[in-house]
Amino acid sequence: MSKLKVTWVKSGIGYPKDQKRTIKALGFRRLNQTIEHDDSPSIRGMVHKVRHLVKVEESSEAE
Repeated sequence: MSKLKVTWVKSGIGYPKDQKRTIKALGFRRLNQTIEHDDSPSIRGMVHKVRHLVKVEESSEAE
């Protein structure tokens, strides 16, 4: 299964509360933190909502 490496690169200050909640729902606690998620439609939707605040890399791990 492919994974998504998501890095929080821009602060949520000045953006709507729903976008701040999406950042928290993705699991971020601090700026420049990188989190790896399984690639799923729900995660892709959350990343799309805050695409101006995060950087995304796709990685496929052979397990």
